[in-house]
Order: sequence, then structure tokens, then C-alpha cells
Amino acid sequence: MTLDNRSTSQRRNLTDEALIQEVLESFSHAESPRFQAIMQALIRHLHDFLREVNLTECEWHQAITFLTNTGQISTEKRQEFILLSDTLGASMQVIGMNNKKADGATEATVFGPFYVKDSPHYQNGDDIANGAPGDPCFVEGSVCALDGSPIPGALIEIWQADEDGLYDVQKPSLSAAAARGQLLTDAEGRFYFRTVSPEPYPIPSDGPVGDLLRAARRSPMRPAHIHFRIQAAGYETVTTHVFKAGDPYIDSDAVFGVKDSLIAQFHRVEHGHAPDGTRLSEPFWTMQYDFVLMPSATHER
Repeated sequence: MTLDNRSTSQRRNLTDEALIQEVLESFSHAESPRFQAIMQALIRHLHDFLREVNLTECEWHQAITFLTNTGQISTEKRQEFILLSDTLGASMQVIGMNNKKADGATEATVFGPFYVKDSPHYQNGDDIANGAPGDPCFVEGSVCALDGSPIPGALIEIWQADEDGLYDVQKPSLSAAAARGQLLTDAEGRFYFRTVSPEPYPIPSDGPVGDLLRAARRSPMRPAHIHFRIQAAGYETVTTHVFKAGDPYIDSDAVFGVKDSLIAQFHRVEHGHAPDGTRLSEPFWTMQYDFVLMPSATHER
């Protein structure tokens, strides 16, 4: 008997257990078995949660309002639901389950809410800061396979906050991308560019997620880092950060994204010749990091 043909009376006077079973049954004819499995598991856990905490009607209304506000504040440049997922540890849980890496491969971490597709293209050696405030920082490294062979032509997307702790998309006055861009590794799998030194910053706290953290008396701070997303034909794409060693928030990241293998030394130089040959009278930083990609399942076959 399909749901549409069932007697209406079967949905009357449902006890707690009968209610759950009836809701589960309502998804039993889903076209997709995977969708059915996900929704039925969600229903079971949701109802278990509601009963475990004996949720009140007022609290349920507050939860719905919270989710409504989370959606309303989200835009193309700010994804509050990603921020919520990050701060609840859900992002790192999903990343951990879906990004098992071989020893030596670069580990993945949170995507974050400030990624922007189609960022400006640069050549190796260019300054991607594009006017972003902060001490100059010269970044170099390589992209290679597990066996150490270089991967030429790998696409590297980079984005980061500036010394104000803000991404370009958080500054409405900016008309162009800043501290954001993409480039390709050279024939030897190497890359190098100029940007600004990353600084620790608070995640946006002027929305529902900020209210959540304040209610929990949690810090909104993230340690200084640069985002990288690396793609190459025949290899798994990796989305990750490189964190600044010694940052005061390295062990209290608001989104639980730090891994030892992703921490690098950022070296401060008071003045002198930069890696690109220019002589600077101001302080600057250097950082070197090598990325190692896993072969894709298709490539392995």
C-alpha cells in the first residue's frame, strides 16, 4: 500500500513512538535509496534529541528563528550556514570522513565562508595582495605526487585575510579582489608569489553564529593562516590552510581546523633583499610549504 492510498485514520491520535514510525514510513517510497536512508536516520536522531532534552515549544521556536536568521544573513559573499557548520565541528567531521589521506599527503581542512570562484589569474612572482594592508609576505613551495615527482600546471587558488583580519569580500569599499588569486605551478611543480602576512582574526560575530558563540562563552578567534585549494588532472583536489607557527590561537581555533602537518614557519626579516630580489627597508615575511597530492581514484585505475 502506498502512502497516498493509506487510510487517513492511520495518522490520528499518534503516540510518541507511533509518530516517529509514521514519519519514517512517509519516506519509505523515496525514489533515491540514499535520500531515504539519510532522511530516515535524520528523523530518528532528531526525535531522539527532542525527547532527550525535553525541548519546549519556546525553545523549538527559538531554534527555527535562529535558522531563519542564518539563511537571511547569508549572501554570495558570506555563507553563514558554512560558518555554523564550521563552529559546530560538522565541517571537520565531514572532511575527516571524506578525505582519508595516505601518509605524506597534504591534509584537508575547512573550506571557510569566504571562498570566491574565478578569482584573478596571476603569474608566478606576482603580488596577489593587490593593495591589501599588511607586512609583505613572500610565499613559495611546490606541488608534487606521493612519489615526489613534480606536478606542473597544477591550479592553486589562494585567499586570506589582511592585517585588519578581514577578507576582501568583507570590505564593501573594495572594487577589486585583494589577497586573493590563482596561479599555475611551473614546469618543475613550483610556485611563488607575494602577498601580505596573515594575522589571527575573529570569525564574523555580527550574526546568528556570533550569538551562538557568545551564549557558549566561546572565543571567535582563528589563528593566522592562508587558504589554498589545489587541483591537478589525475589527482584529488585538496582544500586546506597553512597556519602560522606560534600563533596564540593555534590550539583554540574556533572552527577546529588546525592540524600539525599544516603548520609552517613564517620567518620575519627586518629589512634587506626579499626572495624576489627587491630590497625592502620595511619588515617582511617569508614562508615555504610543499603540497603533496593523492592520485584520484580514476587515475589509480
